Amino acid sequence: MHYKRIEPAVFLERTNRFVAVVETARGRELCHVKNTGRCRELLVPGAEIYVQRNDRDGRKTKLDLITVRKDGHLVNIDSQVPNDMAAEWVLKSGFVSPEAVVKREKTYGNSRFDLYMEDGKRRIFMEVKGVTLEEEGVARFPDAPTERGIKHLNELMKARADGYEAAILFVIQMDYVKYMEPNYRTHAAFGEVLEQAAASGVQVMAIDCMIEADSICPGKIISVNLLKKH
Repeated sequence: MHYKRIEPAVFLERTNRFVAVVETARGRELCHVKNTGRCRELLVPGAEIYVQRNDRDGRKTKLDLITVRKDGHLVNIDSQVPNDMAAEWVLKSGFVSPEAVVKREKTYGNSRFDLYMEDGKRRIFMEVKGVTLEEEGVARFPDAPTERGIKHLNELMKARADGYEAAILFVIQMDYVKYMEPNYRTHAAFGEVLEQAAASGVQVMAIDCMIEADSICPGKIISVNLLKKH
């Protein structure tokens, strides 16, 4: 995926979940933050960022915050792209055949899963989670408590019990992590339910992404460590 009209900028402050103040070649401007997560380790004053300019009428801000440089590495924080990366990856990786039908936003039970795939006799529900938190080379999810994430895991387990294949795919929006693990420190309950889901037959997978200032594409499979650390 390529972005158009990308500009370098400097992050100054986040005024709320959706808006930040940044410094561009034009001076100080307001910028839409395309990620409602905390991103505290990324969005620090003085951070080098890349923004996308959009002069469409009716917008409150003319910029979208796309990528942040952290410790020399680029991290994409656009929360809209993980589903695109997942849809591209399932076909290119061989997870399903090239002839598979891949649908977005499929409702099952009380949840709407990001992907639903039909591949021959296979019927597969997949939930996709974008990951932007990295600590000492380890990707972690979530960066804030997520009851919605637990709900999705419970629905995946129900789908598995009903005879479907079920999977959760963590799309790590960077390319330099060693492995991934649940963020037990931030939300132990999510990690515990993820362990239960894996034990019930839900596939737990993660991939990284190749990042440039103006592009992102799915990368390689990253191992997921479900062993809780005490």
